[in-house]
Amino acid sequence: MQIDIDIRKTLRSGDRVFELDARFQSDSTRVVIYGPSGAGKSQLLKAVAGLMTPDRGRIALAGRCLFDSAARVDVGPQQRRVGYLFQDYALFPHLNVRQNVAFGLQRGWRNPLARADAEAVRYWLAAFELDAVAQQLPHQLSGGQRQRVALARALAPQPGALLLDEPFAALDPGLRQRMRAELDALQRRLAIPMLLITHDPEDVTAFGEHVLRMDGGRLLEHGHD
Repeated sequence: MQIDIDIRKTLRSGDRVFELDARFQSDSTRVVIYGPSGAGKSQLLKAVAGLMTPDRGRIALAGRCLFDSAARVDVGPQQRRVGYLFQDYALFPHLNVRQNVAFGLQRGWRNPLARADAEAVRYWLAAFELDAVAQQLPHQLSGGQRQRVALARALAPQPGALLLDEPFAALDPGLRQRMRAELDALQRRLAIPMLLITHDPEDVTAFGEHVLRMDGGRLLEHGHD
């Protein structure tokens, strides 16, 4: 994944004010950014997805400029062609599993090479072993099932990259290990570039090709595993 980020953003959380200062380049398929809670990791991910606008700087993904304050470029979230797995999965509580997955295909940036809607929904339900719960609502699912639904929804439009915000934080230790293995296998099979943020060193070990550390809004060190 060719990713080029050089952004600044003043962030405010309650009485706390700090600067997000993120600069890095990577050609790795898997980029992991780790650090403690409140380090600015989620804000960085939101900036890449277009859900947060930096004060200044530039973001490019796979050679395509998504944001450039000097050139006044700011591609909208639905046109960035990135899948986003939120930490709480952000499933629509009033939609069943099938409808949540289908929602991903309704987005404006859908890849023109993606399968037809009905076929794609069937494909992703089967791929994540969700056929048996296709009519259930999110609150009726286990944590692992909710994560699979969120991944299926994010991947259905065939995005150019997948962004993951603490994907295993809400899972118990046993399920966390299983879902790490499943996501690892999925990423290898689909060969989709992945940018993952985490505070868990085990995630770094499992996924990190290019690893960066963030604290206080700044990337302090980086390396390749």
